[in-house]
Amino acid sequence: MSPTPSRDIAKIIRDGTAIDRAIVAAHRRVILRHRQLGVPLVIWRDGQVAEVPPESVELPEVSGDFESQER
Repeated sequence: MSPTPSRDIAKIIRDGTAIDRAIVAAHRRVILRHRQLGVPLVIWRDGQVAEVPPESVELPEVSGDFESQER
């Protein structure tokens, strides 16, 4: 078993763009998954929980390495 690579967590946290890209990529994967399964997304809207069809939610654009993780 090989050791896990060392990462500078503080550096990763300081790089807000990497975090933003990861969040957008996760958002995109959730929408795609709900579309595949045909189940509504549950969101918070106007102070209430609401179910919405995933087709009605815009699919965000992702840049970088995160796109390849969707498959």
